Amino acid sequence: MIDELMLRAADALSLLFPFDCMDFPFMRRAMLGLLLLAPLTAGTGIQVVNSRMAFFSDAIGHSAFAGVAIGLLLAWDPNVTMMLLAVAVGMAIMLLKRRSSLSTDTVIGVIFSAVVAFGLAIVSRDHGAARSAQTFLFGDILTVSGKDLTLIASLLLAFLIFQFMAYNRMLCIAVNPLLAAVHRVRTGFYQYGFAVLLSLTVILAVRTTGVLLVTALLIVPAAAARNFARNAAEMFWYTLILSIVSSAAGLILSAQDWMSTPAGATIVLCSFACFCFSYLWSAFFRPSRAADTDK
Repeated sequence: MIDELMLRAADALSLLFPFDCMDFPFMRRAMLGLLLLAPLTAGTGIQVVNSRMAFFSDAIGHSAFAGVAIGLLLAWDPNVTMMLLAVAVGMAIMLLKRRSSLSTDTVIGVIFSAVVAFGLAIVSRDHGAARSAQTFLFGDILTVSGKDLTLIASLLLAFLIFQFMAYNRMLCIAVNPLLAAVHRVRTGFYQYGFAVLLSLTVILAVRTTGVLLVTALLIVPAAAARNFARNAAEMFWYTLILSIVSSAAGLILSAQDWMSTPAGATIVLCSFACFCFSYLWSAFFRPSRAADTDK
């Protein structure tokens, strides 16, 4: 029932985007998937940038290989095993980060290496798993189904609830975890909760841009928004707008005959174009900020 509602909502997008390419049902489903995924990647991307966890998404994204391989070997749904392994990897990174004296990038590097090696070891033993895992290198948002749309919408709802409860607290934790603890913020609860949401968001985003570009989908709009924003609230809204605009523009441009490029790569290029514009705008129209940065 919910899947059918999502498909009907996708069909209605042809009125909002009156382009010839939107006459195809798979394009309308892809557009709805991107419009649902954009707030997810925007919100998580802000906290990833603030917490300096850009490498985290790479570790989660590369766990997709091992997740697919495990699913095929156990005759389980690879989408389920991908999500379970992604959550396990995210929780392991957060656990080591909190319980050891190692820096965040060191912890992520250790887990990242283990996940990639584990995935390669499993994939190398099964040629069928290798072919299936390769499809996640580049992603394909055009294959999104009604079930996928329902899953993305459900995760978006959970993320919005978490953001409503924890946005200011997560911002405080990102600035100074010790200060947050002094103010009785449950840092462990919010950090583990964010790790789970970020892991699931990365795995869903892999369907859009693939493993190789999934980090860009999270980082680039947030980085561009930082050049425009003067405070945390503005950064959130700028990131959301840039993420939606670049996603919609990238999908439509990729479908043009003169372009004919992969949707995921085109979306990231549109995001990068927004970043370049934001950097130039900040350099020319906010010279005082540029001077402060140089100091």
